[in-house]
Amino acid sequence: MKLISKKDFDEMKKEFDDYDNNRETVIKKSRDILKLSKQIIYAVHRDDLKEAERLVKKIEEKKKKIKKLVSENTKLEDIGAYRVAIGEYVEAILYYNYIRDKKILTHKALNVTTEHYLLGIIDLTGELGRKAVQLAGKDDFKRVVEIKDTVAEIYGELLKFDFRDSNMRRKFDSVKYDLKKLEDLVLDLKLKGKI
Repeated sequence: MKLISKKDFDEMKKEFDDYDNNRETVIKKSRDILKLSKQIIYAVHRDDLKEAERLVKKIEEKKKKIKKLVSENTKLEDIGAYRVAIGEYVEAILYYNYIRDKKILTHKALNVTTEHYLLGIIDLTGELGRKAVQLAGKDDFKRVVEIKDTVAEIYGELLKFDFRDSNMRRKFDSVKYDLKKLEDLVLDLKLKGKI
């Protein structure tokens, strides 16, 4: 009489191996998304929206593939590399769309979870701060004020959340500092009579 079902162990082994293989694939594809996100942000900072648009098309294809893989096994969503990559994707797409259209897309429009969206929009404020400094150097003071107002609005909305996750809490605290830097920049411009 057999005490252990060999068939059961074979099925578990297959499930275990499939998860491990898919995990490695998700990690690799996450690195691709991370790299493209950084390239999109860099292109937008250089005002090369044509290049950014090309990269956006590329990242959307890669996101679709990784999303399909993750939807087949939701445990894959918990992989740190995936979480970081999708947060960076959100940041890059939000930044691109904001600079191009002066619009902040919703999490539904991006087809991402609330957590991924929040990670991305929190990081967006740092990129907007860098863009404002760049614009101030080009005497585009109206847009500097628009960016400050946008970051203030994002901060106001984020204040409604009770971030208990220490990583999210720490990231959220950076928004306050990004806003303070922008307020200081706008004040400095006012004191110099630029606006």
